[in-house]
Amino acid sequence: MKIPKRIQPLVDDGLVDEVTSQLMSGKEADVYVVRCGEEIRCAKVYKEVTQRSFKKAVAYREGRKVRNSRRARAMEKGSGFGRDQQEKVWQSAEVDALFKLAAAGVRVPIPYGCYDGVLLMELVTDDEGYVAPRLNDVMMPEDQALEDHAVMMTYVVKMLCAGLIHGDLSEFNVLVDEYGPVIIDLPQAVDAAANNNAEWMLTRDINNIRDYYSQFAPQLKETEYAKEIWAIFEKGDLKPDTELTGKFVEQDIDADLAAIMQEIDDARRAEQFRRERIKEAKEGVDESKFNWAED
Repeated sequence: MKIPKRIQPLVDDGLVDEVTSQLMSGKEADVYVVRCGEEIRCAKVYKEVTQRSFKKAVAYREGRKVRNSRRARAMEKGSGFGRDQQEKVWQSAEVDALFKLAAAGVRVPIPYGCYDGVLLMELVTDDEGYVAPRLNDVMMPEDQALEDHAVMMTYVVKMLCAGLIHGDLSEFNVLVDEYGPVIIDLPQAVDAAANNNAEWMLTRDINNIRDYYSQFAPQLKETEYAKEIWAIFEKGDLKPDTELTGKFVEQDIDADLAAIMQEIDDARRAEQFRRERIKEAKEGVDESKFNWAED
């Protein structure tokens, strides 16, 4: 196929030999299957901010640090240079998260580097060599659902121990190969310690995964992994190998009241976040022309 303009510099530099097909087109990026020597990889081409329907909601940006003071000041002022720097921070967030999570034992696509808004990474395939399906497209028996859900909870714990929360985790951001789930799409990953929205984002991530697997294993509907994991994390006792039960019991009436107030606050944050997404979508592009959009 014709080489996309944004990938041409990688071809010129010998990083990519051939673009074989377009894998998908979504809200924040287009993904292509490329050949790099004898290896088949994928190239994620981040869209310019003016072309994206999802433009880094404030809830995600909170807590992201920039060491260079000049860059930080420019980003705060919203100057042209600042917007450019903010875009670079947004794009580098995913590759940074991929390296960090791979080192922490979380299954993610292997990253090979980000070059001027193009992320080269592993193409996750099934046992026959075809592109691995998203979790949303996979049916499974009850025992497999329970096993894979348990794996996903260990990944969430390892991510949290590495200081990160996915922030947009669902059945649409997980691939399934012959070895199990692989977590993808991490440009919006948030700092668990610095982001005030961390708890409700973690809760939403965990509950999204729970709700999907509970279609095949209904007993998962009654689990409370989000509350259990966050409570252990807040105490400073969470470790990558922490054993989970999926159960959580409030200690007393005061704790119940605190939980209720927390749920109200989480609902407020979620509504604010929803309004931001709707506003950004209205300012974005018409997604009807895409093959399919990331959810």
